Amino acid sequence: MKLLITGAGGQLGQALQAVVPTNVEIVAATSVELDIGDADAVRSYVAAAAPQLLINAAAYTAVDKAESDVETAFRINGEAVGYLAQAAKAAGARFVHVSTDFVFDGTAGIPYAPDAPTAPIGVYGASKLRGEQEAGEGALIVRTAWVYGSRGANFVRTMLRLMAERDEVRVVSDQIGTPTWATSLADGIWKLAAAEATGLYHYTDSGAASWYDFAVAIQEEALAIGLLDRAISVLPIPSSAYLTPARRPHYSVLDKEATSALIGAPAAHWRANLRLMLREVGERG
Repeated sequence: MKLLITGAGGQLGQALQAVVPTNVEIVAATSVELDIGDADAVRSYVAAAAPQLLINAAAYTAVDKAESDVETAFRINGEAVGYLAQAAKAAGARFVHVSTDFVFDGTAGIPYAPDAPTAPIGVYGASKLRGEQEAGEGALIVRTAWVYGSRGANFVRTMLRLMAERDEVRVVSDQIGTPTWATSLADGIWKLAAAEATGLYHYTDSGAASWYDFAVAIQEEALAIGLLDRAISVLPIPSSAYLTPARRPHYSVLDKEATSALIGAPAAHWRANLRLMLREVGERG
């Protein structure tokens, strides 16, 4: 099978390549090699690659910047998805698109099912919802949340740096979601694609945590394997004490029951996968 991955230089794009099944030929397009917001470039690139499967791992993920850069956020997260979906259809390829928990408003008290009403509270979430709509019928849309990996900019790597530099960090404790290792997400996407799934599915690691819980776990696990050499104070704060341009959902745990039933098992707990990721960081030095 021939596969085209867009956003191949990002943490999910790299993870998809690292765990690719056997007998798959990969064409990996980074943002430098393909501007997915350019309809003509997308048409010609996909036609030349002639994939059987196209996975869009590209996204505008600057949540706060999106509030003032609305046009770019919608061009990359919205309109560009339509260009890719159309090009995939013309090439006879299946299309997989990755979306986010930010399409929900965070007011639910139970995990959001795939068919739960969407109500984004910021530009980023609204632009990603537009992308879901642009993906069209027959696409596989995988919503995920709180993704991190051993490469790139993410919460885990930021916490490791701050914990090595400071004597104290303050972390929001009233936003609840599920940390998700990029490698775990990539594996889940491959399994869903192999099952020829279409429509909306949710995939994150198992369990739930606040950003504060996540930070505490990062320090504990990093100390246990020697990535950090001292413990510092990790203090919980409310969202109101850490104001940002974009509002975040207070609760965005995703219901993965349909995904687990289809692929045969739930993902590992987020803390177990955090441990694996930190070991990976340690091995790389």
